[in-house]
Amino acid sequence: MTPYSMVTSRAVSLPLDDIDTDQIIPARFLTATTREGMGRHLFSDLRKREGFPLNSPDARGAAILIAGGNFGCGSSREHASWALADFGFRAVVSSSFADIFRSNAMKNGILPVAVDAATLGTLHSLVVNAPDTQMTIDLERQLMSWPGGSREFAIDAFARQCLLHGVDELGYLLRHEGSITMFEAHRARRGRS
Repeated sequence: MTPYSMVTSRAVSLPLDDIDTDQIIPARFLTATTREGMGRHLFSDLRKREGFPLNSPDARGAAILIAGGNFGCGSSREHASWALADFGFRAVVSSSFADIFRSNAMKNGILPVAVDAATLGTLHSLVVNAPDTQMTIDLERQLMSWPGGSREFAIDAFARQCLLHGVDELGYLLRHEGSITMFEAHRARRGRS
């Protein structure tokens, strides 16, 4: 996973509430065991709708998705995060996230940024009216900013550290393998005394 510090990008507005993991990545695509290529199936069924935001040329290259409330609800599906990341998204902004989606997203390098409903409405309007607008999400400072505004956001301290270093929980433990080995050796010696 790539270390995460700051993302500056255009955003895509998807103002739909209650987008569940089956809408993010339909079940028929869950047979894959790798992340590569999952982005082409992102919102596969929704993308058949005329005018769907991700079909717009303005969506190409955008790394920030401005979603509706309760994003990622439904079944636990790590493939949802894989599809978002493979498509190129580094952050999803919503007024609320399903807990399992939030956890899966952070473990896969996607930053879920929760903002209040009024701010979310402002961001949707901004993106729709000025699609080239650049937004910045600074994980170090826990600050999202855009022309004319900014908002701080909360994130679990451990998840933040993992994202900043580009590791998941296992990667975090492996970074401390030497210290763990020394501790266990010391503990084993104390147990024999």
